[in-house]
Amino acid sequence: MNINDFKSNDEITWCPGCGDFGILNAVKKALVSLDKQPKDVLLVSGIGQAAKLPHYIKCNCFNGLHGRALPPAVAAKIANPNLTVLVTTGDGDCYGEGGNHFVHNIRRNVDITVIVHNNQIYGLTKGQASPTTDSGYETKVQTEGVILEPLHPLEMAIALGCGFVARGYSADSEHLSWLISEGIKHKGFSLIDVLQPCVTFNKKNTYEWYTKRIYKVNDNTGYNPQDKMSAYQKAAEWGDRIPIGIIYRADKATYEEKSGIANRPPLAEANIENIDITDVLKEFV
Repeated sequence: MNINDFKSNDEITWCPGCGDFGILNAVKKALVSLDKQPKDVLLVSGIGQAAKLPHYIKCNCFNGLHGRALPPAVAAKIANPNLTVLVTTGDGDCYGEGGNHFVHNIRRNVDITVIVHNNQIYGLTKGQASPTTDSGYETKVQTEGVILEPLHPLEMAIALGCGFVARGYSADSEHLSWLISEGIKHKGFSLIDVLQPCVTFNKKNTYEWYTKRIYKVNDNTGYNPQDKMSAYQKAAEWGDRIPIGIIYRADKATYEEKSGIANRPPLAEANIENIDITDVLKEFV
């Protein structure tokens, strides 16, 4: 496999310089490094700029409603465990409209990888504050500055028991592709929150702003991502120093294993020919 095997013919409509380009390249590199075939990969998205990514990769694709990417992704993985299922979503799509699905699918721990394009703004709808926008930031809607505290998705995920919690940076495609590969290999729900500059609507959290602050936690620092309390403290760092890398990692039983689905033939391979449903239909007469 090479990166051209995942090349789409669709025209990319992101703004020039958008951080989404780095995420797109990282996803392709990760799939190639794991020797995945396009036919065995499913990309699921909701609504937003991040949701356009499945159009730009040659593989199976499902576009859902705003904030509703996780339910079909989970259903697809349960029906066909042989699929590599990735969700590509934004901070508004996943943490705002989809916040309830985010919380409860961490609890379910189905084996999917969720990549959140976190630009701390609503890009598709022209720059309103998102759940992760820093307090005080002025937008065209929040003209006197955001008065709410931002959501902290990594801390939330660790507190909920997510088994793989990571943060990447879209400008470091090699490091991000490694994170995505590790997330795919992890058995269970994997969250990769990606710092993704919006060059049009977020004039604070820019490439320059991030580059001055980010540092890698997994490069000979002695950091142990299996220590939950240390991971929570690391996830809480924000401002002058922002860690990227695998923040928390723990092995735990998946939904498929707990429910017994893992021991049964995949639903996607079930023989549905010559099934008589007459008796079932009679119940509704």
